[in-house]
Amino acid sequence: MDRSSFDRLFDMTGRTVIVTGGTRGIGLALAQGYVLAGARVVVASRKADACEQAAAQLRDLGGEAIGVATHLGEVDDLAALVSRTVSEFGGVDVLVNNAANPLAQPLGQLTVDALTKSFEVNLRGPVLLVQEALPHLKTSPHAAVLNMVSVGAFIFAPMLSIYAAMKSALMSFTRSMAAEFAGDGIRVNALAPGPVDTDMMRKNPQEAIDGMVAGTLMGRLASADEMVGAALLLTSEAGSYITGQVIIADGGGTPR
Repeated sequence: MDRSSFDRLFDMTGRTVIVTGGTRGIGLALAQGYVLAGARVVVASRKADACEQAAAQLRDLGGEAIGVATHLGEVDDLAALVSRTVSEFGGVDVLVNNAANPLAQPLGQLTVDALTKSFEVNLRGPVLLVQEALPHLKTSPHAAVLNMVSVGAFIFAPMLSIYAAMKSALMSFTRSMAAEFAGDGIRVNALAPGPVDTDMMRKNPQEAIDGMVAGTLMGRLASADEMVGAALLLTSEAGSYITGQVIIADGGGTPR
C-alpha cells in the first residue's frame, strides 16, 4: 500500500450520505463524522427546525449539508427524502438507517398500536428507504448501506422485546440485502451499539441505566462519538471487503 491508497481509506470526499435520525444523539455524531471525512450529508428527522439546525451545524464544520423533514413511518416521505437528496447532490452513495422508535412495553401488555408504530419506524421504514435509494446506489461506485441495530437484537431484552425484535429483523434484512445487492457492488452492514449516552438513554430510569452500564466490561456508557469510527469503517473504502456483517460496539457486554 502507498500513501495515496492509505489516505483514501476513510476519505468520503465527493460522496453523498443520508443519515436518518440525524439531528441528535448517534445520528448527529455520525453526520458530523461524515462531513469531517469530506462527504455531503443529508440529515433527516421528523422535525423540520431540528433538521435545519443540524444541517447548519454541519455546514459550520465546513461541509455541504441539508436537512429534510422525514417521518420514517410515512411511506411517501421516504421517496421525497431520496428525491430531494438526488436533486440537491446528484445521487446517493451511502444510506445510514439510524432513526428508531424505542417503544417499551412488557410482554402480556403489548398493544397493537405500539407494535404497529415500532414496525413502521424500526423495520418497514428502513427497508423501504433502501428500496427507494436502490436505483441510485446501483450507479454509485462507492455504494454502502449501514443499518443501525442494537445489542438488544442479540441479548435478553425484558421490557424492550418489541424494539429488540424489530432490530433482529433488520439484522436479518441486512444479511439478505448484502447477498442480493453484492452483484450491484452495494455493501450492506449493521452496527449494534450498546448503551450510549444519548437523549434516548437518559429517558430511562437511573436504575435501568446503571444496570446497562453494569452489563458492560468497560463499566460506562459510550459517547455518541464512539460510534463514528465503526460506521466509517463499514461505509468507506476501509471496509471494502466487508458485507453482511454486524459490528457490536458495546463496551464488551454481549459475548458472556
